[in-house]
Amino acid sequence: MNAGIPAPRTVVSEAEWHARVDLAASYRLVALFGMDDLVFTHISARVPDEDGHFLINPYGLGFDEMTASSMVKVDAGGRKVMPSPYDINPAGFVIHGAVHDARHDVACVVHTHSVDGVAVACQRDGVLPLSQHSILVLGSLAYHDYEGIALDEDERPRLVRDLGDADYLVLRNHGLLTVGTNIGEAFVRMYLLETACAIQVRAQAGGASMRLLDGAVVERGIAQFGAVTRGAGAAIAWPALRRKLDRIDPSYAN
Repeated sequence: MNAGIPAPRTVVSEAEWHARVDLAASYRLVALFGMDDLVFTHISARVPDEDGHFLINPYGLGFDEMTASSMVKVDAGGRKVMPSPYDINPAGFVIHGAVHDARHDVACVVHTHSVDGVAVACQRDGVLPLSQHSILVLGSLAYHDYEGIALDEDERPRLVRDLGDADYLVLRNHGLLTVGTNIGEAFVRMYLLETACAIQVRAQAGGASMRLLDGAVVERGIAQFGAVTRGAGAAIAWPALRRKLDRIDPSYAN
């Protein structure tokens, strides 16, 4: 941190620090799994026990550079509420702020521009019932039409309307978005959605006739998924993902 600005670890609550560490981990994992887009796109998280305060990435740092200390604390309008040498991308918080304002059950929002995710977002029919991974997202998937770079506050009500109570959102011609009741859940959902899109793009590239899953199979699979993974799967997968990061580079927790 800059001289004169206290290190966040010394001035934030224990709950906020844990959120910062998990958020930094989610950025590192997005980079590790190849879902980042240079310094663009965002992951945001509510600050526990602080109404209207959020954590988001410093604009200009790569996702593989994120640390708990570097996260920027902002209010619902994207204005910094704690000293930081970093700015945030205003376009990012138009989307994230809208979701957080409307969905109080959401603790974290993940947004990506991956190649496969955007490829599927450009397809008229969106995510197809092709794979087991697709089943995992189809039960709570919504779509929002592209209106340009997310700088217009007027788009927020339409974005919120289209998301509704879904956990997965395809931003047509733009990218993907997932939400979760915690950071791990939002990340695991994004991993599932991104993987479903990658499988779809590869299956289409093979050129052979594709076999779509029957609607009844999809419905049964959705119910089975919840039972096997205990929800979105984050309770099982997130600790393992954190251990993976600890082995690779534990500096995210600084």
